[in-house]
Amino acid sequence: MKIVNLELQLPSDLPPGEKVLWHGRPQTIALLRRAYRADFVALYFAGLAIWAGFEGSVNGVLGAFAAAGVSLGLLALLAFMTSRTTLYLITNRRIVIRVGVAMTMFHNLPFGQIQSAGLRAFADGTGDVAVKPIAGQRVSYWSLWPCARPLRLRDPEPALRAVANARDVARVLSRAMIEANGGQAVATVPARSAALALTTPATV
Repeated sequence: MKIVNLELQLPSDLPPGEKVLWHGRPQTIALLRRAYRADFVALYFAGLAIWAGFEGSVNGVLGAFAAAGVSLGLLALLAFMTSRTTLYLITNRRIVIRVGVAMTMFHNLPFGQIQSAGLRAFADGTGDVAVKPIAGQRVSYWSLWPCARPLRLRDPEPALRAVANARDVARVLSRAMIEANGGQAVATVPARSAALALTTPATV
């Protein structure tokens, strides 16, 4: 079966013995809010509008709302284009991330080069499934963005960001890594925030 039959648009077919366990794309709204920080942009312009209101400047209030509309509209367009061009793929051997609106880049992450994995889940069911490469395996933050754990410029962690049913995706990844590791337990990402849920073999 050709990989194009799955509409994954990878540069080549899967090698013999490798099979797709899951594939998907980021959710536009979740990506807009968390990768492109639309919530903070909206709050910023809301603050400007309130400030202009206290100053009694009608033009200032209207200007703030107009700027907010343009900014959020551009961010929404960028998030939509990113979600349409980004591809996440989990096989029984690796993770593949295709990212890039203007220039497409592929990142292959074999399980043997992954030290640990973790899930950051949100109330809407979406989440970020991040992996930490082993020592010596580094990837460029800018070639991965927005598919990287935020605020990790020096040591970025590739992530399946803003995926729907994130807990189910984490289960698929965890089981695949365990099977590829000969049934041994997979290390987990240390919790850096209260929102990070660990993907241990017992829970994922």
